[in-house]
Amino acid sequence: MGAATVRARWRRWRRSRPFWGGLAAALAGAEICALPLAPLKIMLQQGIAGVPSVLMGLVMILMGLSAWFTPQHRTLAGVLTVLGATAALVMSNLGGFLLGTVLGILGGALIFAWQPVTADVAEGDGTSGGAEDAGAAGPETGPEAGPEAGTAAGPAPTPGRSRP
Repeated sequence: MGAATVRARWRRWRRSRPFWGGLAAALAGAEICALPLAPLKIMLQQGIAGVPSVLMGLVMILMGLSAWFTPQHRTLAGVLTVLGATAALVMSNLGGFLLGTVLGILGGALIFAWQPVTADVAEGDGTSGGAEDAGAAGPETGPEAGPEAGTAAGPAPTPGRSRP
């Protein structure tokens, strides 16, 4: 297998899942986990206070890996990552001195917002089928169209006036 084949397979794998959000979530979890993991003497002085930091960091790493390996659960992983990062702000040294919280919120948002590419977009001309195509079907399909849209009845009469 050549380097070009490996690189193409890596690119295809990376684009088929919320890779960057998962990476940010895993890095945030590692950063939040690493801060309370001090030498044993300091950990014993810290007591039970370091346990939530390690647990929240492990959950964030798990959610980042979950976004990579089970992208169909990206909504739950994104929400739990943002909640964990927000809770770490209060429970874990300002969320890893704010760096873990910011990375966690960014990663969770990227995981939550990621959408898989549909087959017709991937095979088509590259357009997303978004707002450009919305008006192509005609005005009767717009959001303001009512049940009378497209009929020959014309506008409704205004109250208090009679039609000639």
